[in-house]
Amino acid sequence: MFAATLRRLTVPMAALLFLAAAPPPVKTQSPGFYRMAVGGFEVTALHDGNLRLGTQLLHGIDASAVPPLLAREFVDTNEKGVATSLNAYLVNTGEHLILVDTGMGACGGPETGHLIENLKAAGYRPEDVDAVLITHMHSDHACGLSKDGVRLFPKATVYAAEAEIAYWLTTSAGDPAAERKEAVQKMFAPIQAAGALKGFKPGAVLFPGVTTLDTHGHTPGHTSYLFQSAGQSFLALGDIAHFHAVQFAHPDVTVDFDSDQPTARQTRKALFDRLAKEGWRFGGAHLPFPGVGHVRKDGDTYTYVPVEYAPLP
Repeated sequence: MFAATLRRLTVPMAALLFLAAAPPPVKTQSPGFYRMAVGGFEVTALHDGNLRLGTQLLHGIDASAVPPLLAREFVDTNEKGVATSLNAYLVNTGEHLILVDTGMGACGGPETGHLIENLKAAGYRPEDVDAVLITHMHSDHACGLSKDGVRLFPKATVYAAEAEIAYWLTTSAGDPAAERKEAVQKMFAPIQAAGALKGFKPGAVLFPGVTTLDTHGHTPGHTSYLFQSAGQSFLALGDIAHFHAVQFAHPDVTVDFDSDQPTARQTRKALFDRLAKEGWRFGGAHLPFPGVGHVRKDGDTYTYVPVEYAPLP
């Protein structure tokens, strides 16, 4: 009799369990930062957002060969193009807090411009940054420097290659790039007004353990930044590769944004060779977030090997 009574009680209770609803989906992503150690330096990848890039921007490959390459890597692609990350890198050397590139800032839509909120989520404030290193002056790398004439990293000195400064921050009569240059000059106006812009020549050592590498071709003064500490290295690439599923397998392929296509091609191949030979970790501005990994050389092609999630030592 007790067992029959228990059955009568437990059946309705079980039914109630099936009727209970799960909590609603959160619908927000985790904060966009990833941290790692490079010797005594702490490197934090920061996510600014995502763009969609159309594959028609690619040069040097038959259009029919591109979809299989994207499918092989399970790349997120739709009618608007290929999902493309905007990444920046924050390096704490113990003496300096250095930011490589600043993202799209207010120059893009709601999918971009999230660098500062992710920098804060990572435990820092914009006013903590004392140096900003610009790989090149395209808007998705430099527009986050200022907004409405106000510096967004108020205590930072901004560094860029002399060739990049000479090209973007001067305009001559009849310059075909005058409109693009005007937008760049607006971004840099408050930095220049504060006397906070410094140029450098290729190969310059900006701080102990921080060396500039000339990687021009994408733009006239495009620069990558090599961070070295306690025998370990990390290279902030900038825009050496935009379509990872295509350009590692086919390093000859360039993009429409490359101002000097032959040089951009040569620079990419030479840098991929060096990365594979040296075994350096690197961070790519447009590789899937956090954009950090290694290059392995496979004959005449290369393979991008992404970093694995790991705790800090």
